[in-house]
Amino acid sequence: MTVSSQPPASSLLVDILYEDDHLLALNKPAGVVVHPTYKNATDTILDALQWRARAWPPRQRPSIVGRLDKNTSGLLIVAKTADAHAALQQTLTSADSEKSYLAIVYGRVDVSCGEIDLRLRFDPSDRRRVLASADEGLPSVTRFERLACADAGVSLLRCSLVTGRRHQIRVHLAARGWPIVGDTVYGDPRSSAIADRSLAEALRTFPRQALHARRATFTHPVTGERLTLDAPAPRDFVNLLTRCALYSATV
Repeated sequence: MTVSSQPPASSLLVDILYEDDHLLALNKPAGVVVHPTYKNATDTILDALQWRARAWPPRQRPSIVGRLDKNTSGLLIVAKTADAHAALQQTLTSADSEKSYLAIVYGRVDVSCGEIDLRLRFDPSDRRRVLASADEGLPSVTRFERLACADAGVSLLRCSLVTGRRHQIRVHLAARGWPIVGDTVYGDPRSSAIADRSLAEALRTFPRQALHARRATFTHPVTGERLTLDAPAPRDFVNLLTRCALYSATV
C-alpha cells in the first residue's frame, strides 16, 4: 500500500465511531466519495483511511465493506484484514444483521410500516441509473417504518434493507410515490406544491438526497460480540427535520 507523505484533505472528515483490531466504523459526511473514481481520484474516504492506517501492523489494511453514495451520509464499516473483510461481507448480508437508514421524503405516508418488493435493474440507456420493475431485474426488498409525518406533505421514514442493491432505497421509495427530498436522479421536485414558501425553498435547495445510514446491528465476526453501531444524523439533516416539524428522538 502506497501512502502519501502528506495527509489527504478528507482525513479531517473521518469521524470514527468504533474501532478494534479487526474493524472500525465511521460516520461518513455527505459530499465525500468512498472509493476513488476517474472523476474523484483523490480526497476520498479510502484515502483518509489509508493515511490513518500508515501505522497499523503490516498485515492490516483498510477495506470498506458495503457502500454509500457520495451524497448519502452515515455509517460505513471497514475491515482491517482480508479475513475480517470476508467474514463481514457474509455477516452483514445475513438475516442476523440489520442496517437501517433515515429518509426524508415527499408525501404524507399513509401507512405505519410496510415492505416494498420490486425488482431492480440497470437502465439500459444509462447504467448510472437503476429501474424498478415488478418482473425484471434482481429481487429487492426494502422494509420501512413511518416515524413522523408533517401536514406540509413530507414524512420521515426508517428503512431497512432485506437485500442490498445499488440505489435500492432511493429507487424503491420513488417507485412507491415517496421520492427522497433532494434526490436529483430519482426524486420528484414537489417543493412547489408546499404552501409554506420558506419551507418550500428549504426543500428545493437541500443540496443532496436526504438519506442517512443510521444504525447497524450484527455479530462481530471474530469476538462473537453482538454490536449495535449508531451514526448520529448530521447537522444539515437535523436542521431540515426541524424545519419540516419532523424531528424525532430516533435521529
